[in-house]
Amino acid sequence: MSKSVFSDAYAILLDVLVAARKEAKVTQVELASRLGRPQPFISYVESGERRVDVIEFCAIARALGLDPIALFTRVAAKLPDTLSI
Repeated sequence: MSKSVFSDAYAILLDVLVAARKEAKVTQVELASRLGRPQPFISYVESGERRVDVIEFCAIARALGLDPIALFTRVAAKLPDTLSI
């Protein structure tokens, strides 16, 4: 059984986060600075090496100037009807 961090559904979350950062024209370095974290933190998140919890998701969204609920809606809209955890 694979870990959910590597599931197709989690990949959707990561794709949305990366796309949102790029749409905001924010580099990993700049996002990390806004979050008070080192750049590798963002790299680990975006590559799936580090799992994001809901509070971190909200902080990332806000650091990108986005509403966390609107960003999560983008994620939820792309998820398959059936999810396994």
